[in-house]
Amino acid sequence: MSKPKLLSETPITMAELKKDISKIRKRDTELGFRSQKTEEYLNTFCHLSDSKASEMLDELRKLEIPRAQDDMLVKLVDILPQTIDELKVVLQGYTVAVSKEQHQKIMDVIKKYV
Repeated sequence: MSKPKLLSETPITMAELKKDISKIRKRDTELGFRSQKTEEYLNTFCHLSDSKASEMLDELRKLEIPRAQDDMLVKLVDILPQTIDELKVVLQGYTVAVSKEQHQKIMDVIKKYV
């Protein structure tokens, strides 16, 4: 039995995944069970279009938050915290120290897209 080799791992936003699943639906005409459940979840919780999500991700990257990784920024795009307290809860899962000024800059970017 062959073992597939993982070449790279890149986090994607829920909006990108939604776009990919719609491409698969067009190609295959029918989705598998897990893909259908994933599509239902994305239709419920994904509030941004693919283009807006990528623009927002680019703006968050331009803030140059020290030690911020792409997976953290993607999570911010997916969750879209509404307050600074919600933002702090999301950031607790990462080993990143974010100043109050950076919190406010992040919230300003998020509010542009909500």
